[in-house]
Amino acid sequence: MQSAPRTKKTAAGRATRPHVARAKRRRPGRPPADQPNLRERLLDAAVDCFTTTGIAAASLRSIAVAAGVTPAMVHYYFGSKEKLLDAFLAERLMPRVAELAASVRAAGDDPRALIAAFVRGLHAIVQRNPWWPSLWIREVLGENGALRDFIVERISAQVPLVLAKRFAALQNEGVIGPDIDPRLLVVSLVGLTMFPLAAQPIWRRVFDARDIDGAALERHTLALLDHGFGGTHAH
Repeated sequence: MQSAPRTKKTAAGRATRPHVARAKRRRPGRPPADQPNLRERLLDAAVDCFTTTGIAAASLRSIAVAAGVTPAMVHYYFGSKEKLLDAFLAERLMPRVAELAASVRAAGDDPRALIAAFVRGLHAIVQRNPWWPSLWIREVLGENGALRDFIVERISAQVPLVLAKRFAALQNEGVIGPDIDPRLLVVSLVGLTMFPLAAQPIWRRVFDARDIDGAALERHTLALLDHGFGGTHAH
């Protein structure tokens, strides 16, 4: 049988323990090596919390609980809630806005093509990001919405103002009637598209509308807008 390692004495006569290799311990808050996509998971959890409870009410702790990690892990990646929100805006919201803006720019100057590009582009985004309409209702339309200023300062120039400018040019050419305000046309376009998407849980229950899927809602919106827009052409 192998004997246990002997202790050694120092010059002062104190006994020392034999050297035993110790496994390296991960410092608190550092990510496990087997979870390389943890940052993305934390952003997903943040999106869920922002949508469910609102941006103001969501805390780093609640986001950590939703992701199944410690608050120290959220702090390790983002440092603060403000920086986490900045990451959400830069990595989850703005790329979607840029995608919608690209669709609108590529549509040209035909009014029906512009409307179709906006509606189809927004539906495509919501299909991949179901949180978008609920967050928009809560954080943009809500009285204390955290994204109101962000919409005005960062997003308005990319989509709403571009559409309004195109519609105003078409009105000057006589394509859109004089009773249509190009700015309110954009407001109507957003309302007729975003509100039905955001209100789906309600109208599906009211009308027992389980037969209406996303594609059917998109077709309905386009048909409605196209029919109403038909009366705006100059005769």
